[in-house]
Amino acid sequence: MTSTNGATLSAPSATKHVLGVLVENHHGVLSRIAGLFAARGFNIDSLTVSATEDSSMSRMTVTLCGDTAVIDQIRKQLDKLAEVVTVEDLTEQGAHIERELVLVKIAYPREKRTDLLEIAATFKARSVDMTPETIAFEISGNQEKIDNFLTMITQDARIVEIARSGVVALVRGPGGLRKSFYED
Repeated sequence: MTSTNGATLSAPSATKHVLGVLVENHHGVLSRIAGLFAARGFNIDSLTVSATEDSSMSRMTVTLCGDTAVIDQIRKQLDKLAEVVTVEDLTEQGAHIERELVLVKIAYPREKRTDLLEIAATFKARSVDMTPETIAFEISGNQEKIDNFLTMITQDARIVEIARSGVVALVRGPGGLRKSFYED
């Protein structure tokens, strides 16, 4: 990046982070956590929440961009909430499994149907609905795979509607949120 006087400026080192958050499973927790982010001006790129194998806890997966200082501040703020059991930066821990589910409905020229179905097959996307004017696909995978699929199909078609689940993630191997909670 260059300033108006020709000097080179360094861009902030904001990177994508995936946080795993284990929380108590009761009403209002999601609202409190979302409020924490909003009150401090942090933007959530993706947020998923679901029950765990222990009915008293829920697991949140939050994706956001920021430099190390911002992510550390977010983790400290989350740790202060009474309902938060544990917070882990899965990106910082290294190897983790990340997936997202996407449903996308596209409008297409009739003569491109076969080409679109071939692209879908290449990306292991499933056709889940088809009309003479539209096809709806289901695809899961990491963000790069999904973005590449969307780029390819929009060369011959137009997205009518899209729904993304948000990222879900687990640490690879024997570690995990529950293990780190019980080890403390």
